[in-house]
Amino acid sequence: MKKLTLKTITLIAIILGLGLYRLLPHPFNFTPVMAMALFAGAYFDKKYLAFIVPLIAMLLSDLVLGLHNTMLFVYGAITLSVLIGFLLRNSVSPLKVFFASISGTLLFFIITNFGVWLMNDFYTKDLNGLIKSYVMALPFLQRSLLGDLFFSGVLFFSYQYFLAPKLEAKRVSSKL
Repeated sequence: MKKLTLKTITLIAIILGLGLYRLLPHPFNFTPVMAMALFAGAYFDKKYLAFIVPLIAMLLSDLVLGLHNTMLFVYGAITLSVLIGFLLRNSVSPLKVFFASISGTLLFFIITNFGVWLMNDFYTKDLNGLIKSYVMALPFLQRSLLGDLFFSGVLFFSYQYFLAPKLEAKRVSSKL
């Protein structure tokens, strides 16, 4: 087994920490879930880790919070957001992070609320029920968007301007 780099260990720690945030009291739907998926996609050198680490962080917190019948949809949306994060590789900018965050939020909203409609008996299983499920979820969308934008901003800015230069300096000095 290959040794993990300091960068990889740091990214794993950040994402596992973000997963733990879900266990703390916080405003409803104001979580770093989609931000950590985008972040993982943008910064993990090994693509498989970009998928595995956020999903493990979610699973660990879900084991405490409780498992549910829409987990497949939630985890699917996270996986797709990691793919969006891949588009940010080597070209992270505030504007790109902003639009990637909005895209991830909308993707999560569409996929998970479809899952709620499909897997539960809250709504009729017709077009009217599906539309109603999305309309009823609109208040959650606002908080999700605010959380995703906030956490993406903090994550990407902090990493880009504080951590990445130090990790890069360690890598250069270890080669000397």
